[in-house]
Amino acid sequence: MWRGLYTAATGMITETQRTDVIANNIANAATTGYKRDTAVHREFHNMLIKRVYDHEQAGTAVGMNVPAFNSLSELQTNKDDVTQVKGFNADPFYRPSIGELGLGDYIDEIAVDYTQGAMETTGNPFDLAIAGNGFFAIQTPNGVRYTRNGAFFKNQQGILQDIRGYNLLDTGGNPIRVPANIPAHRFLVTGDGTIYVTGNNVQENDQGQAMANGNQNNQLRLAQIQFVQFNDRLATEKQGDNLFYAVTDNEGNVAQPVPATGEILQGILEKSNTAIVSEMVELIHNHRMYEAGAKAVTTQDTMLDASVNQVGRIGS
Repeated sequence: MWRGLYTAATGMITETQRTDVIANNIANAATTGYKRDTAVHREFHNMLIKRVYDHEQAGTAVGMNVPAFNSLSELQTNKDDVTQVKGFNADPFYRPSIGELGLGDYIDEIAVDYTQGAMETTGNPFDLAIAGNGFFAIQTPNGVRYTRNGAFFKNQQGILQDIRGYNLLDTGGNPIRVPANIPAHRFLVTGDGTIYVTGNNVQENDQGQAMANGNQNNQLRLAQIQFVQFNDRLATEKQGDNLFYAVTDNEGNVAQPVPATGEILQGILEKSNTAIVSEMVELIHNHRMYEAGAKAVTTQDTMLDASVNQVGRIGS
């Protein structure tokens, strides 16, 4: 009976954690580039149920003071000595199958769903979206992190940053600095992340600003965005703030990114892949599952109370 309490309780804990995941998905339904989470549950190993005094192995009988034997005739008995009921008999060489008992489940993994989000055209040339696989690499106080949020802007120094002020990195791991005299419509990003501006070269002026000089009809390659992916889905984990970090394995090796196979789209943002209606339906389902587990706990508790306080009193 205690086992039933534990089994029902594990189910309630699982549904509580799953509800937290769904609530986080709903809260980020409007977050640019957000990838929803999925709670993956796994069942505890089932327990094989045996009869009391089941024979542990052929030729011995647990609970019976008899020497080892090879046949029923050596015991001077046969399997018909006891009336057979539901497959049980007196044959020590026969093991009846009673079945297995489930011990509940648990959350095995919070998996990230990398399904492509819908695209929204903004017309802002500094807004970038990723179609397919890939991450933008940005510099944070905790090191390089990866994101699908391509809502960037140019700060006063001309450096491309996200809304938290983290710098977008190029393939060399450096911030990307856009010349101050380049209008937005002359800022071009190709599918592989290469950035072009107009002019022949870029130099700093007396105020320390980067300026594009020369022929304004010429296309100048300014930098290439560090646009990468990880071939193993378990190589990255969510940090928060829509950021991912590379996982370190047991040997201390950090997962290394490779060039992305996706495509960067300019003037577009990728919306969250969270579907509000689906999440709400799942939330209702989880609530009902939690209620079922709570009712099972209450029933088990009532039965236990009756066994201790009523059956025990009658027996005395």
